Amino acid sequence: MRPFDYERAADPPAAVAAVAGRPGASFLAGGTNLVDHLKLGVADPDLLVDVSRLDLADVEELPGGGLRIGAMVRNSDLAAHPRVRRDYPALSRALLSGASGQLRNAATTGGNLLQRTRCVYFQDVTTPCNKREPGSGCSAIGGYERYHAILGASEDCVATHPSDMAVALVALEATVLVLGPAGERRLPITELHRLPGDAPHRDTVLEHGELITAVELPPPRAAARMVSTYRKIRDRASYAFALVSVAAVIELDEQGRNIRGARIALGGVAHVPWRARRAEEVLRGADVTRAAFRRAAETELEQAAPLAGNAFKVPMARGALVTVLSELTGLADEDDDDE
Repeated sequence: MRPFDYERAADPPAAVAAVAGRPGASFLAGGTNLVDHLKLGVADPDLLVDVSRLDLADVEELPGGGLRIGAMVRNSDLAAHPRVRRDYPALSRALLSGASGQLRNAATTGGNLLQRTRCVYFQDVTTPCNKREPGSGCSAIGGYERYHAILGASEDCVATHPSDMAVALVALEATVLVLGPAGERRLPITELHRLPGDAPHRDTVLEHGELITAVELPPPRAAARMVSTYRKIRDRASYAFALVSVAAVIELDEQGRNIRGARIALGGVAHVPWRARRAEEVLRGADVTRAAFRRAAETELEQAAPLAGNAFKVPMARGALVTVLSELTGLADEDDDDE
């Protein structure tokens, strides 16, 4: 680890000015991702601007029933918040699926969204990695491929986004508030993260010096029946990234037999939290049957391009989506004779 300067920001504008004015500067919040990369030699900022004590740690009710989550709200506090547990259960379950209890006590909302999209090769400085050193190559392709992308990857990077929280926020259609040198802007969360393309070193669309200050959740829709959840499949019970995860928000008619609307996001399958819009389109207006659920999953995964070492993710993602939809709509315990 090379020496660096440290500065504690007094307020968000001061934090933005400090980082924007120095090309090698980085924000420091909970540090659960950045500190590891400092130790490994993956990150080498010359200035750390500490934003962990900024007045951005509140969860506030919004006019109309939505929720504003400050960027410094800890993951454990957000998962336990009564409004989140009542109205956004998919988010609470996603947060509780991440990392460990100790890390959730330190990790922040903003930091979770900005953790690096990475794989084991990114963290091994002895191997080529286009995310660390653009143009050096991707060691994952033809290497250890179990955790890598099946959707939206490129020949330059096949890493998957690690956040559970972000997957739930995509299904919930959250908005991200960002403060930068040019002022404040609002981003739909689906526009925050980038697919790798030929520039995998850029995980997000944020410019240098831009700081996430809050995340806003829309009010729960007044559907006759709205159900949501988050399901994560992983190699061990805790402290493991998702092989596949599903966040789903389903709006049903009064009888629970027809799907009025669906918002679905997949994790562990792409460089970004993957909004499953093709599956949503199949489900919208469909009757509640496993045949419809399978058709939705298969339509979404038609575009999958698995590697030799992770082809199992395609049937795993298909099965996970069908299972989640069946459980949410009450089909989980019924006979599978809906063809």
